[in-house]
Amino acid sequence: MSMAGINPQNGTGQPYANGPSQNPVGVQELPAINYGLTHQANYNYSPMQAKATAPPGPAPGIYPSAPYQHVPQVSSYQAGPPPASYPVPPGQPHLTRPPLGGPASHTPPQSASPGPRAPPAMSTPPPPAVSSSGYYPNPQHHPQPAPGWQYNSAPPPAGPPTATNGPPRGPAPNHVSSPAPYSSAPSASLSLSAVRPPTGLQGYGPPGPGFAPPPMNPPAVQQYHPSRAPYGTPPAGPPTSMKPAAPPMANATPPPPKADAGPPQHGPPGRHLGHYPSLPPGYQHAAGPPNTHPALESATQPYVQAPRQAPPGPGPAQLSPSLAGMSLQSGTPESLRVVNLLQERNLLPPGPVPAPTPCLPQDLQKINCSPEVFRCTLTSIPQTQSLLNKAKMPLGLLLHPFKDLSQLPVVTSSAIVRCRSCRTYINPFVSFLDQRRWKCNMCYRVNDVPEEFMYNPVSRSYGEPQRRPEVQNATIEFIAPAEYMLRPPQPAVYLFVLDVSHNAVETGYLKVFCQSVLDNINALPGDSRTKIGFVTFDSTIHFYNLQEGLSQPQMLIVSDIEDIFLPTPDSLLVNLNESKELVQDLLKSLPAMFEKTMETQSALGSALQAAFKLLSPTGGRLSVFQTQLPNLGAGLLQSREDPNQRASAKDIQHLSPATDFYKKLALDCSGQQVAVDLFLLSSQYCDLASLGCVARYSAGSIYYFPSYHHQHNPAQVERFQKDLKRYLTRKIGFEAVMRIRCTKGLSIHTFHGNFFVRSTDLLSLPNVNPDAGFAVQMSIEDNLDDMQVVSFQAALLYTSSKGERRIRVHTLCLPVVQSLSDIFAGADVQAMAGLLACMAVDRSVTASLSDARDAMTNAAIDSLSSYRQSVLTIQQPGLLAPACLRLFPLYILALLKQKAFRTGTSTRLDDRVSAMCHLKHQPLAYAMLMIHPALYRLDDLTDEGALNVNERTVPQPRVLQLSVEKLSREGAFLMDAGTVMYLWIGRNCNPNFLTQVLGVPNYAAVPDNLYLLPELDTAESQRTRAFVAWLREQRPFFPSLHVVRDESQLKVALMQNLIEDRTESALSYYEFLLHLQQQISK
Repeated sequence: MSMAGINPQNGTGQPYANGPSQNPVGVQELPAINYGLTHQANYNYSPMQAKATAPPGPAPGIYPSAPYQHVPQVSSYQAGPPPASYPVPPGQPHLTRPPLGGPASHTPPQSASPGPRAPPAMSTPPPPAVSSSGYYPNPQHHPQPAPGWQYNSAPPPAGPPTATNGPPRGPAPNHVSSPAPYSSAPSASLSLSAVRPPTGLQGYGPPGPGFAPPPMNPPAVQQYHPSRAPYGTPPAGPPTSMKPAAPPMANATPPPPKADAGPPQHGPPGRHLGHYPSLPPGYQHAAGPPNTHPALESATQPYVQAPRQAPPGPGPAQLSPSLAGMSLQSGTPESLRVVNLLQERNLLPPGPVPAPTPCLPQDLQKINCSPEVFRCTLTSIPQTQSLLNKAKMPLGLLLHPFKDLSQLPVVTSSAIVRCRSCRTYINPFVSFLDQRRWKCNMCYRVNDVPEEFMYNPVSRSYGEPQRRPEVQNATIEFIAPAEYMLRPPQPAVYLFVLDVSHNAVETGYLKVFCQSVLDNINALPGDSRTKIGFVTFDSTIHFYNLQEGLSQPQMLIVSDIEDIFLPTPDSLLVNLNESKELVQDLLKSLPAMFEKTMETQSALGSALQAAFKLLSPTGGRLSVFQTQLPNLGAGLLQSREDPNQRASAKDIQHLSPATDFYKKLALDCSGQQVAVDLFLLSSQYCDLASLGCVARYSAGSIYYFPSYHHQHNPAQVERFQKDLKRYLTRKIGFEAVMRIRCTKGLSIHTFHGNFFVRSTDLLSLPNVNPDAGFAVQMSIEDNLDDMQVVSFQAALLYTSSKGERRIRVHTLCLPVVQSLSDIFAGADVQAMAGLLACMAVDRSVTASLSDARDAMTNAAIDSLSSYRQSVLTIQQPGLLAPACLRLFPLYILALLKQKAFRTGTSTRLDDRVSAMCHLKHQPLAYAMLMIHPALYRLDDLTDEGALNVNERTVPQPRVLQLSVEKLSREGAFLMDAGTVMYLWIGRNCNPNFLTQVLGVPNYAAVPDNLYLLPELDTAESQRTRAFVAWLREQRPFFPSLHVVRDESQLKVALMQNLIEDRTESALSYYEFLLHLQQQISK
């Protein structure tokens, strides 16, 4: 594949010569880009209506299979466009929103409420209506559900309503019922009246003509825009009509808004939809972002609420682009600096994007919880739900509760001090009325200070309870007394269930597994009570008697897989210390035992049933290794993947499980404190959507190794070895539960991650590991008028591998604000992207992928539209965003092109489901690399700005934009995509790099399947290896490295991660910005 489109001189700040660089890789034709999400609705949007008139007929070549009605072009290219504009091939779709239309199955009654016009009669039948993201006031006119989320509205409680105004009485009074994860029962609180838009859509079902469920209480306050068209789907390719608008006239003023036209259309007179300004000079030579992060000033500088009315002066058409940043007062924090995304190109900071700092008093912020553990999408909490609805940004928490910490205070106390009403653990954000009384920061009850709490074990002083470690640390761990135990703490129990069919033996994984367990058997977490066992299976189930006193392991075969039983229940799980030699003998002999097997069948379901029976008495960890589709006995599956449909424009099918066998088994396991971890090593379809349920609902993990083979794919073998070592030796917690509490007035209503929701706010985690992340969505139930701050607390109760019952508590404190500008100033763009990714996964499974894509796009449209209408005081053309949200459209586009949600590119179904599982289960720091990879140039590494880590010098190259424009034939570039790294070598790469780092004389000598960097005694080699090793150390899993040449097959995968480039069926970043601008301007 040539790189003819690469200009080696294109560095930072170079203009687009012909628009964004065309991705030169021949990617399969992507179908229509459909951005939206119709499930787990938790966004509040204003009702919209379509206002585009119907076209004479659909244009050929547009949306080959998606429901789409072509809108007539408003303009066409004229001769001599500016050099910065895009030349567009003829016949490509116009960048505008398709109207909602199509013949309805019935004639809706005429009403006074606005609605889309019916399309006129056509000579050919029009395609069905395209999904729209607006919520419509009349369900009879719009039987299709809207794919936009409703942010921050809790679903109604499952039981009778409970009072929320009185003092809390239960253990968690501020929580509402939560649906079980990965389930979406339709909510009973969807109101689609013409007066009030919906406030809670938990599970969409298309409302029928008579659909009128009761409204939710309390209803959200929303503003109705009668003339705003519904959000639509960006076109599948570059626009055909991006005519530059005329420059602003000196005496132009914006026309007054019409009475029924909604928000005014800002811009020069005569500017219509479909006309875009040419690429401004500022976008061509924009400087990089300042070193100051948007949040740094916000910690010390008070926010200034912009006035509602602009001061008298020139209209927006008279302002030059250089005045864009002056629409707010001079005292505005950096996070609210106005950024015109169409002008400023270099938005990425040179290094990782830091989390914003909440605007709290310094003494509170100093002891606040680390954002690596506890993070909120909004670091300034709105005072009311209506204010949150107006901001149109998601409110939620992202947690990494069991993260490995270098410093963790551990407290042993006979009395753990908790609020007597809501059971909140005492924390740094409670208030002491005097030395004998403290007020809870969740429910505000006044509690007595116990006598033993008056003594400070650190200072060995008496009478200073506010100086105890529990009140000085936002993250702390308690060793729990006996009242926190329902039974004696369980031992560490490990059971391995291994596929030994012919297909499994062919992959060669069994030898790697056995050797890895042998190498790490002494490092397994546990104590003298630790137990271990092994089960293998093909068409029959094989147990192994490892009881102490035997001379060698005994294999016991059960062929009746329909009625599975345990042959010798007492000798299959054995004490590791007592039977270690037998265990080692078994691991040494297992690979050879099945070397010649010809069994091709796989009875996975029966093997899991047997393992469940074996672990039920104690609980423990069940590790399953599977290499093919289960095709025998309970839980058998059939292939559902059609390779011809992988790149179809239609919605992706079979993202939900084919059977509930694995979910039911997982729930049974969860009830007996058994977690199931699934290792899938396969080169063929295994239906991960079905098999993954066994890990998802039992709080397990999913490891996916596609195309695993010990000879043909050595990079995967290395990754399997490293990940398995981490898995076997990492910290583990057994029989755990986690509860998240928040200040009275806030409510948690939806959870994301791998777990089972045992009660409204209690997550059952039979195992908890340090690599698991969780997310929750929240709403504001009662106004927070009298509060300056609110708090959130996550408490994780678990049994350590040493048999200790422990409680790890994290408490986060955030300010309450009453202005929209303050809400926007505190937005955490990465946390928002992570939460939206979790919501999109759920929507893809329960509704459709196109709905998920639509709602993600609408999230960007709505937040930027709200900012423009409600925060900016001086309006002007362009796509304006606060500095803290400058990366939001980029992250949304990255999600749309991510393996989990992309369309048009051939993506294996298991690969897609695996990516979805990672987004739901990974902590935010790791998930962000999968969403937006990092690109570095490696052939010019220097020690300037390098880190000194463990006596190693680690270079810190700048993060580059994900565009082919940044690649150069003369260079070598590393792309870090989270689970995989690509080292791309340019055809004319610096010979010094080839010899000093790769150890080859020239480009032609670079091997095709190189996955290891040779250890050479050169400064360049040491720098490169130190940097790659440092990147790998930042995450718990091992990313494989692939050296990619220009002709390599892996170049396609590399290029698909260049998010800012246009592909045959996906918009470039600049085109996506134009689409957002068009929708916001409607």
